[in-house]
This record gives sequence, C-alpha cells and structure tokens, in this order.
Amino acid sequence: MRTESDSMGDMQVPDDALYGASTQRAVLNFPVSGEAVDPGVVRAFGLVKWAAARTNGELGHVPKEITSLIEKAAEEVYQGKLDQHFPVDVYQTGSGTSTNMNANEVIANRCSQLAGKPVGSKDPVHPNDHVNQGQSSNDTFPTAMHIAAGVALKDDLLPALEGLHQALAAKAEEFHDVLKIGRTHLMDATPVRLGQEFGGYAKQLEFGIDRARKALKALHELALGGTAVGTGLNCHPDFPPAAIAFIAEKTGIEFVEADNHFEGQAAKDALVEAHGQLNTIAASLFKIASDIRILSSGPRCGIGEISLPATQPGSSIMPGKVNPVMCEAVTMVSARVFGNQSTITWSGANGHLDLNVFMPVMAKAFMESVRLLTNVSTIFNEKCVSGIVANRERCSSLIEFSLSMVTSLAPVIGYDPASKIAKDSVKTGKTVRELCMEQLDELGITEAQLTEALDPATMAGG
Repeated sequence: MRTESDSMGDMQVPDDALYGASTQRAVLNFPVSGEAVDPGVVRAFGLVKWAAARTNGELGHVPKEITSLIEKAAEEVYQGKLDQHFPVDVYQTGSGTSTNMNANEVIANRCSQLAGKPVGSKDPVHPNDHVNQGQSSNDTFPTAMHIAAGVALKDDLLPALEGLHQALAAKAEEFHDVLKIGRTHLMDATPVRLGQEFGGYAKQLEFGIDRARKALKALHELALGGTAVGTGLNCHPDFPPAAIAFIAEKTGIEFVEADNHFEGQAAKDALVEAHGQLNTIAASLFKIASDIRILSSGPRCGIGEISLPATQPGSSIMPGKVNPVMCEAVTMVSARVFGNQSTITWSGANGHLDLNVFMPVMAKAFMESVRLLTNVSTIFNEKCVSGIVANRERCSSLIEFSLSMVTSLAPVIGYDPASKIAKDSVKTGKTVRELCMEQLDELGITEAQLTEALDPATMAGG
C-alpha cells in the first residue's frame, strides 16, 4: 500500500492502483453492488479529459508539456486500456463525482508514470488543477453519459437492428407465396400470406431503426462548460465549443454544446426521451419474438406453421424436445428494458433544483439496455430468424379447415346462410368447402363461383 491524500486527509491506496485517495475513499464508502460504472462511460470520460486537455493547452490554461502528458494518458482511458483502475460502485454519489475524480486521479498518476515520476506524487500533473481544469463533476458526468450512450447507439445497436431488419425483410420475400390462416384475438380469421406477417415484423424493425436514430439525436447536446451549476464558473467561454468539436470529430456524432446549461445539468429529459425510444424498440421485439414462437408452437400438436432452428435440447426429461429459446431470450431482454425504463423515468423526474443526482444509475440502466438489445438482436437474427422454415402443407391445411373461410362467401350467399355454414362445419367436422359443395343448388351458386370465393390468394390480396 502507498499513502495518498485528498482534501479530507491521507488514505492508503493499493500499490498497483493508478487511482488515488478520493477514489479509494469512494471504494470504501460504496460497497453496494459490486458493479462498477459501465466501461462505456469510463471510456467517454477519457475522451472528455482528452478534449479538455487539448483545449486547455490551446487556451494557455495548462502548460503545453503537461497537456501533452494528459492527452496521452486520457487517450489510453478512452481506448479502454485502463478500465481495471475504475473500481467505484455505480451506486455512489448521484452526481458521479467519485467517477470524475477516479478519472482525474488515474490520468494524473499515469502522467507521473509517463514522466518517470512516482505514482501518487501529483508530479508533474495534478488531478484537480490540471486534469479537471475548466470542469466540474456536474458537467463532465452528464457529458460522458451522453457520449457513451451515443457511441453505443451508433456503433452497436443501429448495426444490430439493421441486420435483423434485413433478415426479416428477406423472410417476408421468401414467404410471400405461402398462404396461411390469419388470426385475431388468437382466433381464426381470414387468410394472409406468411410473407405479409413477416413484412409487418420487418416494418417494425424499420421503425425501430428510426427510433434509435431519434434517440441518438436526443443526446446531441452536451453539458460540458456548465461547471458546478450551469453558470460556467471557472470555465473559459471558448472551452466548451472547442472541446466538444474535438469529441464530435472523434466519435463521428454531431455533438454540440448545450443550448441551456441549466437545463443540461438540472434535467435529464434527453436521456429519458432516448430510453423511451429503446423501450419502444423492446416492445416491438417482444411482439415479434412472441408471434414467432406461437406460430412455431407444437410442432405437431400446436400451430406449427413455421419451424425454428434447433439450437439446444429443450428438456432434461423429454427426449427430442426443442424449445424456442432464442425467442425467450428476446422477451426476457425486453422485460429488463421495460424495468430500466422505469428506473430512468423515476431518476429523470427526480432532478432536484440545479442538479440531477441520479446520474450514475441512469447511465448504468441506459447502457445495459443498449447492450442487451444489441446482443439479443444479433443472436435472434443469426440463430433464429435467418433459419426459419415455412411448413407449407400445414399452412394450407389449416386454411381449408378454418371456419373463417365463410367470410368471403357472405357477399355471395348472404351473411345468415354463411353463418349457418360455419355452425354446420363445427357440428359435422366437415370443411366449409365440403358443405358448400353439398348445397350448391340450395345456396344458388356454381362450383366455379364457390372456387373463386374460397380462393385464399384472393382473400389475402397482394
């Protein structure tokens, strides 16, 4: 152990740790979950400190030789090379001060290493005076949240949703000629094309991609430059736009300075809005996965209109059983995202006066939702949707056996006679077509008219 100090006094810090006294104090204060702040947020902090160092050097607020060291160390944080030195629990101070100081200390101590000085010496870089110059935890943490969330949306979730959309669209085209019975209220309805159902799923994903883009747009404003309460105290007016321009360049995201820094720090409406889009995406995925497992149910004693790829044994007691496990994974992820929506909504609503103090848990919930939706969309695509097969004979037989076939007869023979045919079909077990063939003269139609009226392709349309 080595001895480091902060404004509250000395603290024993592990010799191999790059963090300092403030971080160690937080580690001891918050042994809550054992879950550290999300790595994406940590890496976003590296980018914030890198941008800040470069800007402070250009403005002459920090000597060039020092900013050069900070830039090197901060870039390593941004690249994820120093993740192991960020141990602070996510359930910490609500402003994220402990994580901001964690970043300041790690970067300062890494600078000492790079300069050949002892770790913990604050030589030649001081964590507050140099690394944190022109910043506050109250503007860096909300900035890092938006950066981390934006990067995850752009680089991870959007490509995963696009891949799943392509797979569903391909199935819609492949299954266009497969006619099947439609269902409303879980009861038989008029015929549809299997491709039409999958086309609906593909459209949901298309909308989901748009929603993910809207979520990203909601996060474009960054709070950097507001410092403690939004007034910009101790921050040069040229600092925020210059630092944020650097961040935008590195991420490829159109980040800009917050139009109103008081809103940017006191409220977290942007994150609530963005996660609302994720919540809707999760609802879409839940619907799609649930439908697919219902359509594949059986396979012999259920609907069984489609077959899913077999990925693993479904039972420890029933040999040969295979379950729709990928669909189940999707629905469980959706349930978790729905829960995260409640956490983020509650946290966003409870910003008090000039600062929201629920930021670390909001960031944790948001990043978890993005990660889960990204991963499950990818595996659902690769291990389920891409391998779905239509059971054409089963689809055809269920159409013929359905009572709803009388729907297209109603305009030809009348509603009441059509209703009687349906009831007789239930009583006798005969199909609608069979009963009508027996009663052509009574119904006043020809066999050709019957064939035309009971054509599933005509009922399903294009």
